[in-house]
This record gives sequence, C-alpha cells and structure tokens, in this order.
Amino acid sequence: MHPATSVILFTTLSGLGFGLLFWLGLGYPSVTGWTAFAFFAIAYLLAVGGLMASTFHLGHPERALKAFTQWKSSWLSREAWTSVIALLLMAGYGAGLVFFGERWALLGTLGAIMSLVTVFTTSMIYTQLKTVPRWNMPATPILFLILSLAGGALLSGEIRYALLLLVAATAAQIAYWYVGDKALGRSGTTLATATGLGSIGTVRAFEPPHTGTNYLLKEMVHVVGRKHSLKLRLIGLTLMAVIPLILLILPFNHTFAALAVISHLAGVLCTRWLFFAEAEHVVGLYYGKRTA
Repeated sequence: MHPATSVILFTTLSGLGFGLLFWLGLGYPSVTGWTAFAFFAIAYLLAVGGLMASTFHLGHPERALKAFTQWKSSWLSREAWTSVIALLLMAGYGAGLVFFGERWALLGTLGAIMSLVTVFTTSMIYTQLKTVPRWNMPATPILFLILSLAGGALLSGEIRYALLLLVAATAAQIAYWYVGDKALGRSGTTLATATGLGSIGTVRAFEPPHTGTNYLLKEMVHVVGRKHSLKLRLIGLTLMAVIPLILLILPFNHTFAALAVISHLAGVLCTRWLFFAEAEHVVGLYYGKRTA
C-alpha cells in the first residue's frame, strides 16, 4: 500500500505516547510535581499528536467524530473510544501526581491497561484486513505492542526493561518480516481468484484494465524493490534497536539516553514506512502488479 505520511506518524507517535503512559501508570519512573508534568506532557504530545495526524488521511477530516459511532463493528471506532478512555484516566492519575504529590495506583493501573488496549486496537485496524495477508496475522499486534512498550521504556528511563524489550522488538520485527514475506503466497490468492475467472481456465493479464491510474493504484499498490527493501530493513533495525542497545549498555549518560530515543524513533519510522510500503494488497494481482 502507498505509505502515507499521516498514518506512519499516527502509528509511530501514538504507539510511543501510549507506551510511555503505560509505564507512567505503573509508577515508572516514580515522579511527582513538575517532573511528572514534563513526562506526561511528552506522553500526551506524542499520543494526541499521533491521533491528530491520523485524521489527515481521512477524505473528510471534519467528520472524524463520526468514528465514535461504529464501535460495534469498527476497530477504528474502538480505537477512538479506548484512546479517549485511556487519556482521561491518565489525566486524572497525572493530576494526582502533579498537583497533590499522590499516586492513585488503581487509576494509574487502569490507565496503563487502557493505554495498551489502545495500541492493540490500532494494530487490529490493519490485522483484520484479509485483503493484506502480510498484516492479517498474529505477528502484527505483537509487533505493535512490543514496540510501544520498548519505546515507552526508553522514554521513561527504565533502562533494564528497555534493554529486554529492544531485544524482544528485534526478534519480533525479524519474525514479522520472515512470516510476512510468505503471507501472500500462503493465502492462496492468485490472479484467478482475484478476477473470479479461475473456473474457466488459466488466467493471465492480457492488457491493463485501463491506461491511466486510479484511486486503487495510488492507495493500494506500492512496489518496493527487494534490494531496496533489504537495505531499508537493515537501516531500520539498526536504528530501532541495535544503536539504542549499544548506547544503553554504555555507562549512563543523558546525552546517550537522548540519542537512544532519537535513534529508536527514526528506526521505527523507517520500519513503519516498510510496514505500509510492503503491504501486498491482493488488488495488485488484478492489475498485474503482484505475483503470489
């Protein structure tokens, strides 16, 4: 699929923001007053900023509030509700820390749980799509959740957890690519099934359906060369996990910690671009742009 900047920022920034809120909700780090305010400000800027970025991918951003009405059937609507609930719970919890110096543990725990639920609902927006076999597998929500937790641990300064989660994120990302590369072929979708003409013989593309482009080709079909894909995967994985791991293993230094966060963010943006760019929507078969 075409990697739109808005959805890349949405999934990356909101994941980091809600990941940080998760750790703050559990009391990591244990901060109060203005220090707590600074942590919550960063978390809300990332979480809310990411959610706001998502609206720019809508045909009519002014209708974004209508997303709340379809919670029974839409993961997007469920994400809207869970994000609001998480942000409200964490706002109350944060107020206790900032203004009263009190940690209301139950409120924080509920907020932390809902923060992770929000990340899960975000991942399910993509996981549910059977038309994109690379997304339609359990590895997708696992990857989203681990990256959110790892990024949150980095931002909260929880080095021990960050080290473990970065290793886990590396394994999850490699596993996602390994399984995902075979997903389209394993789905059994071919040009014959895409056109519905398989019952009458072998199907092949004689000519393109039309001479110009259209919405489907712009949004659903984006082909990344294998050579470029491998380079970007290596760059993304190095920035996302390898460099932060090296920086965290060194004697603690605020500069190193900041560089680790920046490197991780850049790496997640790179791998998230690939997440969308490598998504092999089955409609590409109809246009002769894919081979299962």
